[in-house]
Amino acid sequence: MKRLRITLWVIVLLAAGLFGLFAYQLSQPKDDFVRSAMVGQPMPEFDLEPIVESRPGLSRADLADGQPKLLNVFASWCIPCAAEAPQLEALERSGATIVAVAIRDRPEDVERFLAAYGNPFARIGRDDISEVQLAIGSSGVPETFVIDGDGVITYQHIGDIRDSDVPMLLDELRKAGG
Repeated sequence: MKRLRITLWVIVLLAAGLFGLFAYQLSQPKDDFVRSAMVGQPMPEFDLEPIVESRPGLSRADLADGQPKLLNVFASWCIPCAAEAPQLEALERSGATIVAVAIRDRPEDVERFLAAYGNPFARIGRDDISEVQLAIGSSGVPETFVIDGDGVITYQHIGDIRDSDVPMLLDELRKAGG
């Protein structure tokens, strides 16, 4: 009988401890920010051929030319990529140099996408197997990186760019410029 009481107390204390732990975790503020391991790291070596005739391809050397840039990872089949197109054009109008990596895409589809949604990109590299995308820590499309003039990633924006993100990205680009 005494052993049964001790067992019951142990079960009650374990349940109370678990309940306390769950309650504590639920009371903590939600953190949606994803910290990238690549922020602060130089861009890996790469040399992508152009995906469309109207723009040159993209290489690491293009990102280390002394001028900060936005690097946009996109695809023609990506609905949020189309949604962020007006914001990319607003960034370009504000003086941002934007280069891009087209992920697992076909040239004719990218041409149609650019004709429909605009082309704010100075260069567009073709990444058929997502090699560069994965090397820079991008997990999906769209994503935008701020690259300083030395080719170092200083900021990563996950997801589509909204109107409210434009001033912040311009500020991050300004900070990357020295």
